Amino acid sequence: MTETEKIMVQKEEVHSRKNPLADLWKHLRRNKLAVVGLAVVTAVIFIALFAPVLAPCDPYKQDVTKRLLGPGSPGHILGTDEYGRDMLSRLIYGARLSLLVGFCSVGLGLAFGVVLGLLAGYYPRLDSIIMRIVDIMLAFPGVLLSLAIVSALGPGIGNVIIAVGIWSVPTIARVVRGTVLSIKEMDYVTAAKAIGETDSTILFREILPNCVSSIMVYATMRLATSILSAATLSFLGLGAQPPSAEWGAMASTGRNYIFQAPHLTLLPGFAIIIIVFGFNSLGDGLRDALDPNLKNAM
Repeated sequence: MTETEKIMVQKEEVHSRKNPLADLWKHLRRNKLAVVGLAVVTAVIFIALFAPVLAPCDPYKQDVTKRLLGPGSPGHILGTDEYGRDMLSRLIYGARLSLLVGFCSVGLGLAFGVVLGLLAGYYPRLDSIIMRIVDIMLAFPGVLLSLAIVSALGPGIGNVIIAVGIWSVPTIARVVRGTVLSIKEMDYVTAAKAIGETDSTILFREILPNCVSSIMVYATMRLATSILSAATLSFLGLGAQPPSAEWGAMASTGRNYIFQAPHLTLLPGFAIIIIVFGFNSLGDGLRDALDPNLKNAM
């Protein structure tokens, strides 16, 4: 490498340190699938935020004279459901509930999982206790664990958030623990201990910031799983209750008209596929962009 090239590389590294978001975008945009995922997620968030403006009709207004209209009907681009409610409007408002469940449940899982992971990774005595509890929770299939929790608490969107959030805790704790185990052996952590920094300062000022990339990647991909799990519970009748416009519940009620009006099931199912694809693709892209080994290979 020539001297000029070395100078250019050094300038680029300094610029990246000053602009971490610019550096992240530079690596993320090389992954076309991740860019598509980001576009999908951004579009769905925009639709959810501006649902009252974008929805052509009241999603809960019934008109039995227009029930089970197919897509392309006058005044109803995507048709109507069994009560004559506009499907497009209900899908738009359904994005709100799906994102609400996804973000709230993952936030709940992060609140407990990150703390447990930090404690387990930093304190060897707590590690065995916390990890045994985590192992017990992971022994149950995720959907089965969520199903048991919702069955105990009762149906409802709030209980679904709690159930999916609890399911997220053990896996988040293990991800954070593994990262902490490698970071706490770094020289800067040893130096912090040597100058007398408290454990809480070391954990939250030295170690946690360096876990953010791993947490960000996992949380993004966990959003897809949470949305899918919430839709599954609603499909089974344990999540959002009628007349809520929730994609899983909409697909469930549409089963009764699968041959007469298949769009009642297919449209919310397609919406779930799109948002899950978006978050998974974005999560894969973030993992590649934030992994130092993969970044150097690109």
